Amino acid sequence: MAKDKTPVTPATRLLKLAGIKFTAHLYHYEERGGTAVSARELGIDEHLVIKTLVMEDEQLQPLIVLMHGDRAVSTKELARRVGVKTIVPCNPETALRHTGYQVGGTSPFATRKALPVYMETSIAALPVIYLNGGKRGFLVSLTPQVVIELLKPSMVEVGIRAK
Repeated sequence: MAKDKTPVTPATRLLKLAGIKFTAHLYHYEERGGTAVSARELGIDEHLVIKTLVMEDEQLQPLIVLMHGDRAVSTKELARRVGVKTIVPCNPETALRHTGYQVGGTSPFATRKALPVYMETSIAALPVIYLNGGKRGFLVSLTPQVVIELLKPSMVEVGIRAK
Protein backbone atom coordinates (compact mmCIF):
# COMPACT_ATOMS: atom_id res chain seq x y z
CA MET A 1 0.00 0.00 0.00
CA ALA A 2 1.74 3.14 -1.22
CA LYS A 3 0.98 5.91 1.24
CA ASP A 4 1.17 8.62 -1.40
CA LYS A 5 -1.52 6.91 -3.52
CA THR A 6 -3.98 6.04 -0.77
CA PRO A 7 -6.78 8.60 -0.63
CA VAL A 8 -7.46 9.96 2.83
CA THR A 9 -11.16 9.50 3.59
CA PRO A 10 -13.16 9.10 6.81
CA ALA A 11 -13.10 5.34 6.08
CA THR A 12 -9.31 5.09 5.73
CA ARG A 13 -8.82 7.29 8.80
CA LEU A 14 -11.03 4.93 10.84
CA LEU A 15 -9.26 1.81 9.54
CA LYS A 16 -5.83 3.27 10.32
CA LEU A 17 -6.93 4.49 13.76
CA ALA A 18 -8.26 0.99 14.54
CA GLY A 19 -4.95 -0.54 13.42
CA ILE A 20 -6.66 -2.46 10.61
CA LYS A 21 -4.43 -3.64 7.78
CA PHE A 22 -5.89 -3.09 4.34
CA THR A 23 -4.68 -2.77 0.79
CA ALA A 24 -5.70 0.22 -1.31
CA HIS A 25 -6.87 -0.29 -4.90
CA LEU A 26 -7.42 2.65 -7.23
CA TYR A 27 -9.20 2.17 -10.56
CA HIS A 28 -10.76 4.27 -13.30
CA TYR A 29 -14.32 5.01 -12.11
CA GLU A 30 -17.10 4.86 -14.70
CA GLU A 31 -20.47 6.50 -13.99
CA ARG A 32 -23.11 3.77 -13.48
CA GLY A 33 -20.45 1.07 -13.99
CA GLY A 34 -20.93 -0.50 -10.58
CA THR A 35 -19.05 -3.48 -9.29
CA ALA A 36 -18.64 -4.96 -12.78
CA VAL A 37 -16.29 -2.10 -13.69
CA SER A 38 -14.26 -2.22 -10.48
CA ALA A 39 -13.90 -6.01 -10.78
CA ARG A 40 -12.83 -5.73 -14.41
CA GLU A 41 -10.39 -2.89 -13.71
CA LEU A 42 -8.80 -4.74 -10.77
CA GLY A 43 -8.88 -8.16 -12.45
CA ILE A 44 -10.88 -9.81 -9.69
CA ASP A 45 -14.11 -11.81 -9.44
CA GLU A 46 -17.12 -9.51 -9.05
CA HIS A 47 -18.39 -11.79 -6.26
CA LEU A 48 -15.51 -10.50 -4.07
CA VAL A 49 -16.48 -6.85 -4.57
CA ILE A 50 -18.94 -6.00 -1.82
CA LYS A 51 -21.31 -3.15 -2.50
CA THR A 52 -22.48 -0.83 0.26
CA LEU A 53 -26.19 -0.17 -0.29
CA VAL A 54 -27.98 2.54 1.65
CA MET A 55 -31.67 1.79 2.13
CA GLU A 56 -34.52 2.93 4.36
CA ASP A 57 -37.72 1.51 5.76
CA GLU A 58 -41.24 2.95 5.62
CA GLN A 59 -40.44 5.15 8.64
CA LEU A 60 -37.47 6.58 6.67
CA GLN A 61 -35.02 4.89 9.05
CA PRO A 62 -31.76 4.27 7.12
CA LEU A 63 -29.68 1.11 7.09
CA ILE A 64 -26.74 -0.33 5.19
CA VAL A 65 -26.70 -3.65 3.36
CA LEU A 66 -23.40 -5.27 2.35
CA MET A 67 -23.97 -7.50 -0.68
CA HIS A 68 -21.84 -9.36 -3.23
CA GLY A 69 -21.32 -7.28 -6.37
CA ASP A 70 -22.88 -9.94 -8.59
CA ARG A 71 -26.02 -10.29 -6.43
CA ALA A 72 -29.04 -8.11 -5.69
CA VAL A 73 -30.98 -7.65 -2.46
CA SER A 74 -34.48 -9.04 -2.01
CA THR A 75 -35.94 -6.01 -0.25
CA LYS A 76 -39.06 -8.01 0.66
CA GLU A 77 -36.98 -10.66 2.42
CA LEU A 78 -34.81 -8.01 4.06
CA ALA A 79 -37.91 -6.21 5.38
CA ARG A 80 -39.14 -9.53 6.84
CA ARG A 81 -35.78 -10.17 8.51
CA VAL A 82 -35.60 -6.63 9.90
CA GLY A 83 -39.24 -6.67 11.03
CA VAL A 84 -40.57 -3.75 8.98
CA LYS A 85 -43.18 -3.45 6.22
CA THR A 86 -40.97 -2.22 3.40
CA ILE A 87 -37.37 -1.35 2.59
CA VAL A 88 -36.33 0.64 -0.47
CA PRO A 89 -33.01 1.98 -1.76
CA CYS A 90 -32.31 5.59 -0.85
CA ASN A 91 -31.96 8.15 -3.62
CA PRO A 92 -28.40 9.52 -4.02
CA GLU A 93 -29.09 12.75 -2.11
CA THR A 94 -30.58 10.90 0.86
CA ALA A 95 -27.74 8.36 0.87
CA LEU A 96 -25.21 11.22 0.91
CA ARG A 97 -27.04 12.90 3.79
CA HIS A 98 -27.01 9.68 5.86
CA THR A 99 -23.46 8.53 5.10
CA GLY A 100 -21.45 11.56 4.02
CA TYR A 101 -20.37 9.62 0.91
CA GLN A 102 -21.39 10.02 -2.74
CA VAL A 103 -23.16 7.10 -4.37
CA GLY A 104 -20.44 5.13 -6.14
CA GLY A 105 -18.06 5.95 -3.30
CA THR A 106 -20.06 4.84 -0.27
CA SER A 107 -18.06 3.06 2.38
CA PRO A 108 -19.67 1.25 5.32
CA PHE A 109 -16.92 2.67 7.55
CA ALA A 110 -17.14 6.05 9.32
CA THR A 111 -20.56 7.03 8.03
CA ARG A 112 -21.88 10.44 9.05
CA LYS A 113 -24.59 8.79 11.16
CA ALA A 114 -24.22 5.44 12.91
CA LEU A 115 -26.40 3.12 10.82
CA PRO A 116 -27.42 -0.50 11.38
CA VAL A 117 -25.48 -2.77 9.03
CA TYR A 118 -26.76 -6.00 7.49
CA MET A 119 -24.31 -8.34 5.76
CA GLU A 120 -25.08 -11.23 3.44
CA THR A 121 -23.99 -14.33 5.40
CA SER A 122 -21.94 -15.86 2.55
CA ILE A 123 -19.57 -12.86 2.56
CA ALA A 124 -18.07 -14.13 5.83
CA ALA A 125 -16.78 -17.28 4.09
CA LEU A 126 -14.64 -15.37 1.57
CA PRO A 127 -10.87 -15.16 2.13
CA VAL A 128 -10.73 -11.48 1.16
CA ILE A 129 -13.26 -8.84 0.15
CA TYR A 130 -13.08 -5.51 -1.63
CA LEU A 131 -15.14 -2.65 -0.16
CA ASN A 132 -15.42 0.97 -1.13
CA GLY A 133 -12.83 3.10 0.62
CA GLY A 134 -14.95 6.24 0.67
CA LYS A 135 -14.24 7.67 -2.78
CA ARG A 136 -15.30 6.81 -6.30
CA GLY A 137 -12.65 4.65 -7.96
CA PHE A 138 -11.16 3.48 -4.66
CA LEU A 139 -11.60 0.08 -2.99
CA VAL A 140 -9.87 -1.41 0.03
CA SER A 141 -9.29 -5.13 0.44
CA LEU A 142 -9.36 -6.82 3.81
CA THR A 143 -10.77 -9.92 5.44
CA PRO A 144 -14.50 -10.20 6.13
CA GLN A 145 -13.69 -11.04 9.76
CA VAL A 146 -12.24 -7.55 10.22
CA VAL A 147 -15.42 -6.03 8.81
CA ILE A 148 -17.54 -8.17 11.15
CA GLU A 149 -15.48 -7.16 14.19
CA LEU A 150 -15.54 -3.46 13.29
CA LEU A 151 -19.13 -3.04 12.08
CA LYS A 152 -20.87 -5.84 14.03
CA PRO A 153 -23.40 -6.40 11.24
CA SER A 154 -26.53 -8.49 11.52
CA MET A 155 -26.06 -11.48 9.24
CA VAL A 156 -28.86 -12.07 6.72
CA GLU A 157 -29.59 -14.23 3.70
CA VAL A 158 -31.33 -11.84 1.30
CA GLY A 159 -29.20 -12.13 -1.83
CA ILE A 160 -30.84 -12.93 -5.15
CA ARG A 161 -29.57 -13.30 -8.69
CA ALA A 162 -28.78 -9.86 -10.16
CA LYS A 163 -30.81 -8.92 -13.22
